[in-house]
Amino acid sequence: MRVLLVEDDPDISRQLKQALADSGYAVDHAADGEEAHFLGDTEPYDVVVLDLGLPKIDGVSVLERWRRAGKTTPVLILTARGAWSDKVSGFDAGADDYLTKPFHTEELLARLRALLRRAAGHATPSLSCGGLRLDPRAARASVNGEPLRLTSLEYRLLHYMMMHQGRVISRTELVEHLYDQDFDRDSNTIEVFVGRLRKKIGPDRIETVRGLGYRLTPLPGEPTEG
Repeated sequence: MRVLLVEDDPDISRQLKQALADSGYAVDHAADGEEAHFLGDTEPYDVVVLDLGLPKIDGVSVLERWRRAGKTTPVLILTARGAWSDKVSGFDAGADDYLTKPFHTEELLARLRALLRRAAGHATPSLSCGGLRLDPRAARASVNGEPLRLTSLEYRLLHYMMMHQGRVISRTELVEHLYDQDFDRDSNTIEVFVGRLRKKIGPDRIETVRGLGYRLTPLPGEPTEG
């Protein structure tokens, strides 16, 4: 999952970037509203953490611009403003959730997981596809009850494919959602990671759809998500 963190406080930014990266997210950071608006307008994020009190353009204005432009990315507002009127303004601008500073990082991560689940149409905290199981809370995965040893990028790839199981996902989409902005992106590396993942979860769970991309499905006879 790829997240845009919009926060001008350097200490909070540093703390959250580390926590998000440790939880398996690819993280881009913007320190002011102008940069935030540009990134959110041009990059395909899975979720946004947006501070309201930003330099140049305030967070509510940034969010209103995104929504007017048709951007539907889930947005969690993070701010020191605790008044109910500020919360109403944030929700009216198009926010999906709200967290007031000071906050516990674990709560923010849990709220992001919930936003991502709802956006992808999943009701339960854990994801499953046949014998595959993935628990985003613990960043762990297993196949037929056996724990999987995955690198961070392999985990991101499996997480994204399980969130969108049954759908053909192009290499370009995977590159856009697995890597942060500063990563040297090369769609050919996706083939390498898909190959590694197939060795660990079984070669037939990830189907190559020629000319289009990849699709994660359960093996014949296995149940779908549940």
